[in-house]
Amino acid sequence: MKVPAVRHVVVGVLGVLLLLGAGTVAVSSLTEDPDSVAAQARAGDRKGYVSGDGNVETIPAADRGEPVQLTGALLDGTAWSIDSTRGEVLVVNVWGSWCAPCVAEAPTLEQVWKNLQADQVPARLIGIDFREEAERGAAFVAKEQLTYPSLSDESGVLISSLQGKASTVPTTLVLDPQGRIAARVAGAVEASTLRGLVDDVVAES
Repeated sequence: MKVPAVRHVVVGVLGVLLLLGAGTVAVSSLTEDPDSVAAQARAGDRKGYVSGDGNVETIPAADRGEPVQLTGALLDGTAWSIDSTRGEVLVVNVWGSWCAPCVAEAPTLEQVWKNLQADQVPARLIGIDFREEAERGAAFVAKEQLTYPSLSDESGVLISSLQGKASTVPTTLVLDPQGRIAARVAGAVEASTLRGLVDDVVAES
């Protein structure tokens, strides 16, 4: 007479545990941040990265890593190498026309680029068009009348050369004349902020 009672208790406990587990899964799926990297990856869209908040990081000269090694093809197919910029400060901007903050900051980057040229500052600017076809990136550049060049990174491999400093899109890096990362802005950048970072690195030399 006692065995059935024990069996009913065991079955009852297992049922409660299963219900609790199902509830946990349901709550987890309901509360997951749709903007998280994991959620975006599962969605299969072009995001893959979460946009930053404009946080600025500066790196003292003594703490900088090895020079960045970066080569590729520009949106028009022309070969490009970072070696051609050694001895100058280089601004690297990771963007995509599918990224709203990138679209919003494009005029800012163009403004800074034109001002650097007008002031004859020894600095250059290169974009990295991340995760889209070169034709689509080129169409955006033409529409916005951007005069600085951009590398095509449809496969998403070029940013691996940026030493883990491009975990958000957009990201803007300022490299010193040796090619070392001296500053980073994670997210859309303001013109005054970027110009200040460039001027600071130029002043070092």
